[in-house]
Amino acid sequence: MKKPLLFATLLPGAILSLAACAVVPNAGPVVDSPREVAQQGSVVPLLQPVQLGRMVVVTPMRVTEDSRCPVGVQCIQAGRVVVETRIDGPGWRQTQPLTLGEPHTVRGVTVTLVSVTPEQRADSQVKSAEYRFAFEGG
Repeated sequence: MKKPLLFATLLPGAILSLAACAVVPNAGPVVDSPREVAQQGSVVPLLQPVQLGRMVVVTPMRVTEDSRCPVGVQCIQAGRVVVETRIDGPGWRQTQPLTLGEPHTVRGVTVTLVSVTPEQRADSQVKSAEYRFAFEGG
């Protein structure tokens, strides 16, 4: 008679411990941002997350280099823009410097920074709040 009582006592604990180990299939990236995630193709400011495909979200964190030739100035080199970008996937996060127009592959996902505006000006420096970015990939 004690066996049914023991089974009834242990069963709920066993079920709860197994439930704690459950894995959610096809879970997307976890994004901790107060801003709503924009869709791919959106032109976004710094710190605005953008969804690329189903499983990847990118967030431009800061411009680390903007050596583009200013509008109306003749330069020997075109220069480049490098943006420190957080890339979130299902269960992982990585921060990478992305250079405008250069594809970057991380964990089998290719991400490309495809546009940065505004263009450089000869008369003043672009302020962080003025920058806008577009990404492709996923």
